[in-house]
Amino acid sequence: MHDILFSKPKPLRALVAVFFVIPAIVTFTCTCEASLRRNAVVKAVEKVSPAVVNISTTVKEKVDMGFPFTGHDFFKDFFPELFQREYTRSGLGSGVILDGKACHIVTNHHVIAKASVIKVTTADKREFEGRLLGSDPRSDVAVISVDCDDILPEASMGQSDDLMIGETVIAIGSPFGLTHTVTTGVVSAVGRSVRGNGGIYRNFIQTDASINPGNSGGPLLNIDGELIGINTAIYQNAQGIGFAIPIDKVAKIVRELVDRGEVRIAWLGLEVQELTRPLRSYFGYSETTDGILVGDVIEKSPAAEAGIRRGDILTRINHHQISDVQSYRNTLAEFIPGENLTVEIFRSNKRFDATVTTASFPEEQALNLLDRRLGVKVKELRGNMGENQGVLIETVTQGSEALKAGIRPGDVIIEVENTPITGIDKLKRVLARSHHLQAISLVVRRGPYAYSLTLPF
Repeated sequence: MHDILFSKPKPLRALVAVFFVIPAIVTFTCTCEASLRRNAVVKAVEKVSPAVVNISTTVKEKVDMGFPFTGHDFFKDFFPELFQREYTRSGLGSGVILDGKACHIVTNHHVIAKASVIKVTTADKREFEGRLLGSDPRSDVAVISVDCDDILPEASMGQSDDLMIGETVIAIGSPFGLTHTVTTGVVSAVGRSVRGNGGIYRNFIQTDASINPGNSGGPLLNIDGELIGINTAIYQNAQGIGFAIPIDKVAKIVRELVDRGEVRIAWLGLEVQELTRPLRSYFGYSETTDGILVGDVIEKSPAAEAGIRRGDILTRINHHQISDVQSYRNTLAEFIPGENLTVEIFRSNKRFDATVTTASFPEEQALNLLDRRLGVKVKELRGNMGENQGVLIETVTQGSEALKAGIRPGDVIIEVENTPITGIDKLKRVLARSHHLQAISLVVRRGPYAYSLTLPF
């Protein structure tokens, strides 16, 4: 009888046990599902999103208006407001905070180009007025700064020289004004050259992560939430293709813009030329092998100090194959002064490597460069000719590019590369930052007339 009485509660105890076990199982299951949902992409986005900003710009432009009556030059002098109309347009883009203490933000050049007002909105909805520190149209990189009282969240820097084709990448930006939009994809290719905005951009990362207008300037991340590129929506003619500027390149450009306000191009001190068939035969160089001929080495230049000589054949710079003069200049434009480059040289039927430390182009070499490449010697313009606007062409070498273009002694150079020339010093500065160009544009005045020229350089 006692056994029967004491055995009846057993099912009740079992039921109570089940009651307490079930919530534990449900809680455990929910926790597992949540941890699976918070995957690497989610963690990367959570890590970097606070450092992503929205950028809005205001651009004011004045446009000349034409009037269908004669004598309008007279009226234009006295009533200029009748001949110009001012237009205001807005733009949207993204940016990422690279230095939270200094409040430095990187974005694209085309996002802030010609902007009279730059407004930055952070992830926590704070608004700041942006100030341009420097911009480089050639690479489409710009740096802006804001005044803030505290340290802003900054993105963790990764590297782009070890990217793997097929690895997962994440883009964050504000496409069409929709802030903090996240897209994912893979690295489709590296080292891409892209034509857009009137220029050619080289060594870009290609991805299939959607990058639309407004994404420009935002971060491209790897799966660890590290910054590996800056997105740019410069190529909008195809769907499913996006591009980003590699972060290794961006970091160099940002340093130049913050320290100097402009990006200097590396200089080696070489004058190079194409390898023609007779030259290949003379130097015993294969018809099917890439390379360019070193035509001259500037004294005391980085190349001279590295032991490079006239008559050497240059075949490679770091991992870049050099096939012609254009590829040499394009490759050199990827570097800044102070970098160590490995240059492969062919000499006397042997190949060897030379280490060259790049420098900035010395302004004192600028006039020699003008003479070597264009065949022009200049001097300071004196007297009342345009209040010292321009430099006077003193001599033009026979057979030179300048003579072929019709330039004569007595002409006045008043503009180089869209920059007004006010004297010899200004000409030197402009030539120093143009030494890497394949062609150079001039505006030359002869008497009361001025004409534009583009010459091989």
